[in-house]
Amino acid sequence: MTITLGPACPSPAAATPPARSTRARWEWPALGLLLAATAALYLWDLGINGDGNAFYAAAVQAGTQNWTAFLFGSLDPSNFITVDKPPASLWMMALSGRIFGFLPWSMLVPDALMGVASVGLLYGAVRRVAGPVPGLVAGVVLALTPTAVLMFRFDNPDAMLVLLVVAAAYATVRAIEGGSTRWLVLAGVLLGFGFLSKMLQAFVVAPGLLLAYVWAAPGGLGRRIRQVLLAGVALVVAAGWWLVVEWLWPVADRPYIGGSTDNSSLELAFGYNGFGRILGGGHGGGFAGGAAGGRLADAARPVAGFATGGFGGLGGQAGATRMLGDAVGGQVAWLLPAAVLLLVAALWATRRAPRTDPTRASLLLWGGWTVACAVVFSFMQGIFHPYYTIEMAPGIAALIGIGGAVAWRQRTAGRITLAVAVALTAVWAFVLLDRTPTFLPWLRWAVLVVGVVAVLGLIVPAGGRRAGAVVVAVAMATGLAGPAAYAAETVGTAHTGGGVSAGPAATGRAGFGATSGRAMSRSGTGGTAGGTFSGTGRARDGSTTAGTTGALAAGASGFGAGWFGGGFGDRPTASPALVSMLKAAGTRWSAATVGSQGAAALELAGAGPVMAIGGFSGSDPAPTLQEFEQYVAAGDVRYFLGSTGGRGGRGTGGQIATWVQQHFTATTVGGQTVYDLSRPTA
Repeated sequence: MTITLGPACPSPAAATPPARSTRARWEWPALGLLLAATAALYLWDLGINGDGNAFYAAAVQAGTQNWTAFLFGSLDPSNFITVDKPPASLWMMALSGRIFGFLPWSMLVPDALMGVASVGLLYGAVRRVAGPVPGLVAGVVLALTPTAVLMFRFDNPDAMLVLLVVAAAYATVRAIEGGSTRWLVLAGVLLGFGFLSKMLQAFVVAPGLLLAYVWAAPGGLGRRIRQVLLAGVALVVAAGWWLVVEWLWPVADRPYIGGSTDNSSLELAFGYNGFGRILGGGHGGGFAGGAAGGRLADAARPVAGFATGGFGGLGGQAGATRMLGDAVGGQVAWLLPAAVLLLVAALWATRRAPRTDPTRASLLLWGGWTVACAVVFSFMQGIFHPYYTIEMAPGIAALIGIGGAVAWRQRTAGRITLAVAVALTAVWAFVLLDRTPTFLPWLRWAVLVVGVVAVLGLIVPAGGRRAGAVVVAVAMATGLAGPAAYAAETVGTAHTGGGVSAGPAATGRAGFGATSGRAMSRSGTGGTAGGTFSGTGRARDGSTTAGTTGALAAGASGFGAGWFGGGFGDRPTASPALVSMLKAAGTRWSAATVGSQGAAALELAGAGPVMAIGGFSGSDPAPTLQEFEQYVAAGDVRYFLGSTGGRGGRGTGGQIATWVQQHFTATTVGGQTVYDLSRPTA
């Protein structure tokens, strides 16, 4: 068996051998092994994560019970309000639940398989321009990226997003090969469906795809521009059909679009999920690095046990170093410095290549992809989670594969470049591993030693392909030892809630202030509904910090605000007595509560449809007080769940809570303050 690392000719302008050339006998078994290993990694003990993010899990459950809830992504099967994302990422999980029954594994398996497909498509895209070995390298790098391991085993929208954008990149590579309009239109369609998964985040990678095609595709500039415009039309159609359905659907017969201010997904896309994330402040903005206002402003009030750093602490402060910081570095950036170095070196090496050179085209594609992601994620002033960077992982992986192949073909100059890249990677891995000194403390030293061996092997090369294969293997071990260890730790640890992160807890990786987002998301303990919650996080030395929210912050009911203490988006513990009572309500909504987190937890516990007043954070203008009074008069909602501290929140939620307190008598069930809306006071 012979593995060809690259063509013998070291010419900088040499084009990559055609992708349609005869495959070596080892290629298919090697690809099969990569995909099987990836599937085993992503599927292993998948049930450990339970419902994952209860916010999305409740919507998946609702989609298995009602087709309108399926179409719009409703949080409950009675279709009061949607989650704050489009529904495409929920569809596969809900279909799986309809076929196999709603269980954690039936919900999460589709995301795991999307991860396997993403690795396969990335392999195909890289192989077509650089050969099978670089394709395998890129696939392995993506498969072991810690944040990818986390998100492909979770029910957030990111798994489908990554699959669709990687598929769009593959289609673009195929389009560049022959100037194919069909492949480019397919890329536009895939990006459009990416919008239906996570809105504008799908378009962050578009500059790389556009740059590569306009620069390198065959044909005249006018033809290339027309093709791009046609692909843009396809993108709008693929993204817009669902928006048209929403606009045409009678408003009274569909749920309120959660996260929007005017019951519109278009406003959601450009507001809370768009400029609110980028610029901060306003509706959906963060309150670190941006104005301390917007839909989460109520939650910005200090809460006992948490620092007041605000949501900026979720992924570190915005700025040029965010991707390398404590909160993000270990998630995705293990090979980022090497990828940047190899990109620059490979672009220089191909500077005299023809305009249509496929290698340089792919460098522009994946380089533009990575740079665009890094810039957007680094300088976002609004809400930013470290796991968003999973979108950057395919770009880094592809640059390692393609850039490494180009450098390898350059003989002396290329080997020096590779040696510098390996040395840089080893030192950077040491820094990242040093941020978690109690996690495999020997590993950072082992990576340095292996890195030295790889550098020596590159600088003083031995003859023969076998020796070259050994050097490549040692270099790969240098770059992948840390991510692989983080991946194993991620697979073996339960992750729940919305503020999850991969690997062991690191210095400064905060969910809220000084508390570790990852540790808090899985270690937080929920008390009774509406009562006290504790958030526990691990510090750098392994010690724990804890805090109690008491009656919880204003802006949500006690139960609805459970995400503050049990973890961002975590599932609080529901009292069996409360669940039993709500299950027997017999109304369209068994109960109403301020905020989606408490409503989601009750629904997952079997309490029936629960009206989430105000959506995710309790601040959406749905319903108005008048509308809620009409629901109560019609007998559509039986109970209202208030806070044990007597707080009802602000805005619409606060108005409704005050009205309920004035007209109904409070009782306590399982530690939760409950108002029976069928029995008004005299």
